[in-house]
Amino acid sequence: MKKIILQFLCLIQGLFLSGQLSEPINSDNISTYFEEIQNATKEGFKVWNKDLYGSILLVDPKTRQVYSNEPNADNSLKLQNKIYIGKLPDSMNIANTSVQWSGKNWAMIMLPLPENHYERVNLLAHELFHKAQSSLGFTQSNKESNHLDQKDGRIYLRLELEALKKAVRSESEKEKKIHLTNAFIFRKYRNTLFPQSATTENQLELNEGIAEYTGFIISDRNKEQSKKHLINSTDAFFSNPTYVRSFAYHTVPVYGYLLSLKNRFWNREISANTNITDFFIKKFEINIPVNLKAAAEKNSNHYHGVLIFTEELARENKIKKKIAEYQSKFIEQPHLEIRFEKMNVSFDPRNILPIADKGTVYPNIRVIDNWGILEVENGALMSPDWSKMSISIPTKIEEQKAEGDGWILLLKDSYTIKKDEKTNNYSIIKK
Repeated sequence: MKKIILQFLCLIQGLFLSGQLSEPINSDNISTYFEEIQNATKEGFKVWNKDLYGSILLVDPKTRQVYSNEPNADNSLKLQNKIYIGKLPDSMNIANTSVQWSGKNWAMIMLPLPENHYERVNLLAHELFHKAQSSLGFTQSNKESNHLDQKDGRIYLRLELEALKKAVRSESEKEKKIHLTNAFIFRKYRNTLFPQSATTENQLELNEGIAEYTGFIISDRNKEQSKKHLINSTDAFFSNPTYVRSFAYHTVPVYGYLLSLKNRFWNREISANTNITDFFIKKFEINIPVNLKAAAEKNSNHYHGVLIFTEELARENKIKKKIAEYQSKFIEQPHLEIRFEKMNVSFDPRNILPIADKGTVYPNIRVIDNWGILEVENGALMSPDWSKMSISIPTKIEEQKAEGDGWILLLKDSYTIKKDEKTNNYSIIKK
């Protein structure tokens, strides 16, 4: 099988709070950031019975300047005022992720960091969890929950999150349990509408959801700060163009926070094989009704159901037009089809658009492979099995460089672009 490495531009974190600003990049602040997260992970040791602090790369995406708390194997990072500074190679994608580089596993985070202390620690601890997650027994899995781009999938996710917001605000245990029960009803009903959706949702929640919960807990907000953060971040999430890769940042932290009020270290009871929905239902002692459809429809009006249904119907009609445009551009019309050999990719998970069984459109994506580097800013269609990608036809081809509508391709010397005269499609081939 082809080796596929995915790096996700998780720009969502640190941007949830209304008016949240980021500090200008100042190397004098970097050592302070490292001390800050080192102290936070030390204080949060009991979250996983492990100090998550380790190798960190803070990268300026504009200049590729990198700042680290540790040296690298080839000594390309030079010690300056207690931190290591250098340049990230062009052959590496920049993302908030865990990455192998120069003999180490690093947590990479893009600069500038959030100005708010809690948001900053939250983000750094999230990525440090990804760095450590294999040692904690969790595997990385980021399969798209494409049903969350469909009308009913979005409706019942939004209803679930609205119920969770009310649970967070609730002062009485009785009221909190009512809203939690309704949240699980909306979730379970959604899963009955879309076969296999429970599995794909669970995979991302055990990956990004647990990572975000870890960051949230290690940030150590007080009760009022925690409630405000969870509610504001959920409200900000609703404006994302798509939910298929970002929903887990909001479901698990809320369920996890509410459960932590009863069982502070519940997360140490789960593993990569846990069905986290059933785990939470059992821990909260929730009774799920037999007739989920009736219960979901009955309770929807308590959570802005009419407004949500109206908004999602309007969005569905708009998205159908966009999907038709993409199908024409990347499937029906002549296009450049690029097959992967050893692919590494980074993208923003907030604005992707699934197209039924044809794959998923990524408006902004950067791909590194044996054939070179591709940067796309105006859409590319990824096949369902991640074996190839389609972009618009080249408008300009030079020796080892090609350009098209919103994309630039830099080819290595042993590769070139060839046109199929029968189909008028293009492809990358070895010379």
